[in-house]
Amino acid sequence: MEKTAVVTGASRGIGAATARALAAAGLRVAVCWHKNEAQAQAVCRDIAAAGGTAAAFGVDVRSEDSVKALFAAVREELGEPLVLVNNAGVARQKLFTDLSAAEWDDMMAVCARGAFLCCREALPAMIRRKWGRIVNIASMWGQVGAACEADYSAAKAALIGLTKALAKEEGPSGVTVNCVAPGAVDTDMMAGFDEAARRALAEETPAGRLGTPQDVARAVAFLCDEHASFITGQVLGVNGGFVI
Repeated sequence: MEKTAVVTGASRGIGAATARALAAAGLRVAVCWHKNEAQAQAVCRDIAAAGGTAAAFGVDVRSEDSVKALFAAVREELGEPLVLVNNAGVARQKLFTDLSAAEWDDMMAVCARGAFLCCREALPAMIRRKWGRIVNIASMWGQVGAACEADYSAAKAALIGLTKALAKEEGPSGVTVNCVAPGAVDTDMMAGFDEAARRALAEETPAGRLGTPQDVARAVAFLCDEHASFITGQVLGVNGGFVI
């Protein structure tokens, strides 16, 4: 049975790599974007050129109406999603005492509320069909915390908690829910780091390098596969040994 996957934040970085990996595995992929439709369409063209099926969909995961509209559109164009990758996120480096309440709320809205809304839309069909895969993209900072990233760390920790709770609740329905916690990965989210900081992160990583979006995408694709049916409620660290 051909399956459809929804990947949020898929216009670039980890999300784009994940969309490509899932398409290569034979899934139809909804490449979701918020700010850059052109990049999402480019990902779709790459997938089509490789023989896969994908379509780009705009969504603001903070908005209940927008998420509902996304899933309705995906069902119409690609079929009922049975795979969901909650990857949408934002990055910020800021002292905790300088954070505004609005910045805190927006971080939670994108990372935690967005995953909640998408899971709530996706789960009924998964439960009916007794099969589903949900993978939440957290961070090693959600496991151990990071200075100057309190809001990001808290939001990613919330994703880890959601993953474990949903795994217990949905396991009897044949739905697995897992979390991938990337380490220092070379994406646009690291744009604020200068070369010295990037080199220091690579040196602090036991693997001796920064991760790539493909490193994370391959882990996500595995967790979405039939062969991962007995893996649920887990946090898979793709961090080169930075957090063990």
